Amino acid sequence: MANEFYIYLSILTPLIAFFITPLLSSNPNLRDSLGPIGGIITFYSSLKIASLYINGEILSYTFFQINETLSISFKITGLGVIFGLVASGLWILASIYTIGYMRGNKEKNQTRFFTFYSIAIFAAICIAYSGNLLTLFIFYEVLTFSTYPLVAHKQNNAAKQAGRLYMGILVGTSIVFLLPAIIIVWVLTGSLDFAPNGVLKGNISNEYVPFLLALFAFGIGKAALMPFHKWLPAAMVAPTPVSALLHAVAVVKAGVFSMLVVITYVFGIDFLTETSGAVWLIWVSSITLLLSSCIAITKDDLKARLAYSTISQLSYIVLGGAIATNIAVQGAAIHIVMHAVGKITLFFAAGSIYVATHLSKISDLNGMGKSMPLTFIAFFIGSLSIIGVPPMGGSWSKFYLMLGSVEKDYLLVIYILAISTLLNVYYLLEIPAKAFFQPKRTNIQVTKHPLIVYPTFFAAMLTIVLFIYIEPLKDITNLISGNQ
Repeated sequence: MANEFYIYLSILTPLIAFFITPLLSSNPNLRDSLGPIGGIITFYSSLKIASLYINGEILSYTFFQINETLSISFKITGLGVIFGLVASGLWILASIYTIGYMRGNKEKNQTRFFTFYSIAIFAAICIAYSGNLLTLFIFYEVLTFSTYPLVAHKQNNAAKQAGRLYMGILVGTSIVFLLPAIIIVWVLTGSLDFAPNGVLKGNISNEYVPFLLALFAFGIGKAALMPFHKWLPAAMVAPTPVSALLHAVAVVKAGVFSMLVVITYVFGIDFLTETSGAVWLIWVSSITLLLSSCIAITKDDLKARLAYSTISQLSYIVLGGAIATNIAVQGAAIHIVMHAVGKITLFFAAGSIYVATHLSKISDLNGMGKSMPLTFIAFFIGSLSIIGVPPMGGSWSKFYLMLGSVEKDYLLVIYILAISTLLNVYYLLEIPAKAFFQPKRTNIQVTKHPLIVYPTFFAAMLTIVLFIYIEPLKDITNLISGNQ
């Protein structure tokens, strides 16, 4: 029971922050401190959970038993440990950055913003530690509804339209595809619990496996597979801290995490290999990967380019799951971490640029590197991690994905990954290249905000740290398909 305490602590800390934040609206300093403090507590508990998991402890907690087969429960898995560490660890950085951004940009309704930010983190942690599909689905939806006020934060026409599209696609895919898929699993197996080798083998005819997987793949709209991806670039009208939350901390990571959970603990890697039930998903994710990279090249708006970059990088994770080998799934799990850190660096940099200069177009950033060196160096480092260049953390995940493709003799996938990497180089490195090597077009006043700049640079350094100290992450991912 003592070990389960850390599950309670991880889940309850952001929930308590959610309730306390509105009460501190008259004291902004105290209100804003809840985020970093809550992040530290949640990250500490997530580290303890990770340590216990690596040492073979089985941690679970049933919150509510509906009947003999249905419950709202939490259970620690390898994938859950990874997502829990990502969500809680980046909450610390994101909350510090958000304070600087919201104040530096003089954003309205800051109390409301921080309130819903906390509940979004709460939902993400609950998703990470879900013990079954029912629990995952409930908090997946809580995450959707809690982030809607953040997407529509500015309350102008563009924000309202983006919010409607956001809710329409994510709620629509959940109701039309995801919920029926969950019901089908329950009918077939009599349970929604996760199992190390999946629960469907022997309970479903092989020919129906691709169709059930399709319901999950398109039902989990947060994974942003085409054609259900448009909510993600539309949501870029929100403040940059929301973009960081969407792309790195919680939302899209909840999507690809859920996909890996379904592939690993519902279908089972071996079962998908036996049935070839995920082969179609390899090609859908590959097409999404390439097309979104091509679209990214055409975007002059910095956040829009980063949004399409995210769609591409999420497909790397889905692709790893679809290849359905232990090493490919391991690469996909590692990429959740590496993309999160790399992409939060890029969005932090984009927000830092906007607050300091009010520039959002890439074509306007010529020569800005001399005025904002730390920001653009951080952007450069984060870009190299996304591309997969050593010694940045992103090189590990792409290496494992390559190995998984070789193991299955998917040579075409290797070529696709190589082409995508070249496209990454083009649309990401163009930005620091313009900033450092092009002359300034205009004399732009730059206002420096340390609470924005320093978290950005720290996040960039973290990509290097993760490259060097990769072994603990490998230890966790090695256990993903083992006993839970």
